[in-house]
Amino acid sequence: MILEVIATTLQDALIAEECGADRIELITAVTEGGLTPSIGLIERVTERVNIPVNVMIRPHSRSFIMDDEDLETMLADITRIKTTRAAGIVMGPLTLEGTIDVPALEKLLAEAGSLDVTYHRAFDEALDQLAAYEVLSGYSQISRILTSGGPSPAPESVPQLQRLVERSQEGGPRILAGYGLTPEGILSFIEETGVKEVHFGSSIREGRRGLGLIDGPLLRSLADKLHQIN
Repeated sequence: MILEVIATTLQDALIAEECGADRIELITAVTEGGLTPSIGLIERVTERVNIPVNVMIRPHSRSFIMDDEDLETMLADITRIKTTRAAGIVMGPLTLEGTIDVPALEKLLAEAGSLDVTYHRAFDEALDQLAAYEVLSGYSQISRILTSGGPSPAPESVPQLQRLVERSQEGGPRILAGYGLTPEGILSFIEETGVKEVHFGSSIREGRRGLGLIDGPLLRSLADKLHQIN
């Protein structure tokens, strides 16, 4: 079982690694759903931690629809990120119609090269998730899709997540479940959905707030619990 934890600062990243996270999603603007962090933060985090760090590539929080200028910004960010020790990137362009923006996706993947790629929760705004999955499965660079199974929190979308996990077992991106997961309910959620990767943010922070500090003992307890699952 893979445990991915959101980090917004170097302190977050260090605590996440120390307390058992397997991978970090590095972002800024957590209250806006996550935006691209500064190159300075990316450099410092990737130099200090040994677990994989995947960096958010999202230039604004207005939507997941990117115009040509947005795309140029994203490409420039990826170019800079490739000079760091980051393991991968997290991105997800959509069209106005709620489908995968294939031309934008292909440009971003071409620039990403050998970086690990996660398609983020833009997937949860897709008009037809299974159709979107089929599109994404055509790109071997995309390792996983971060999803709650739709607009609702993941624990409320178990049937859809079951369908996505079943489809992924036929070949294609892995399903990384996130949004609304809690340490208390995680074992039953995993048993019901069959997911092999989970993503935690506010629920492992002090006060269960996105802007709170990571609660180290709580994260350690969660990690220990998950790492007992084969």
